[in-house]
Amino acid sequence: MFKGLCAFPLTPLIAGEIDERTFVSLITNLAEARVDSIGALGSTGSYAYLTRAQRLRGTQLAVTAANGIPVMTSIGAVRVEEVLNLADDAQQAGVSGVLLAPLSYQPLGGDEVYELYSRVVRELSVPLCVYDNPATTGFSFSDELLSAIAGLPGVNSVKLGSLPAEREEARVRIAALRRKIPAHVTIGISGDAQSARGLLAGCDVWYSVLAGLFPQYSRILTRAAQAGDEEKVNQLDGALEALWVFYRRYGSLRVIATVAELLGRVQTPCLPFPLRTIQGGERELLQQKLNLLNLY
Repeated sequence: MFKGLCAFPLTPLIAGEIDERTFVSLITNLAEARVDSIGALGSTGSYAYLTRAQRLRGTQLAVTAANGIPVMTSIGAVRVEEVLNLADDAQQAGVSGVLLAPLSYQPLGGDEVYELYSRVVRELSVPLCVYDNPATTGFSFSDELLSAIAGLPGVNSVKLGSLPAEREEARVRIAALRRKIPAHVTIGISGDAQSARGLLAGCDVWYSVLAGLFPQYSRILTRAAQAGDEEKVNQLDGALEALWVFYRRYGSLRVIATVAELLGRVQTPCLPFPLRTIQGGERELLQQKLNLLNLY
């Protein structure tokens, strides 16, 4: 399941509770678009803001609505006991894989992060994806640590949060990492604004926020990259630059949630308090840019 396009939908909330009907509609849209997999309750899905019961319910809804499309869900939490409980819940709900970022309050060391993954995979019966997302966790993986963790049984993918800005440097980075990890472990790119660069640099999968709302467009871009059609990838990615500007300014979650509100796909507000979607003049500007984009 760790190849191609993995779509990460929002988990829309109403007064702190999952808007189940809307959430299911978002998952159904992804299933109908035939994305390769669904990353339910990822960072875009606000997993860290949800209770254990909410995360279980959301995962159950996603697996059912996915209609056979593989579903991955996040099991990250500050305490390892909670991580293991969430992993058990996810497996009972029928997920095909889990995503784990090293969440913490106190800064973690490399040995501590390795031991976290080592302990968790011993309790899993489904594959795990390692999430390197220092912008959120405050922890940066070295290639040596990624290599060590990728060698653990049950680890099947590495989700990168950043790549060099230059395409050739990105290719070198991906090639170097690939030489250090087992052949069966895929490399994925997240951070939509760098997705085209990552795919053309040799990443196996796009862990995509955009696809959670616009799966068809994202699927076409992914397939073009898989086919080596760099011209088409550049064209599709270039058309999104107006959106990427907002991503860089506000982060992907606030932007895609604002877009979903503007399109009436979710109720307003949809994010967990105190997070807010984009407001004021910037919201109006995003609406203008969105009107010019041919997204689907």
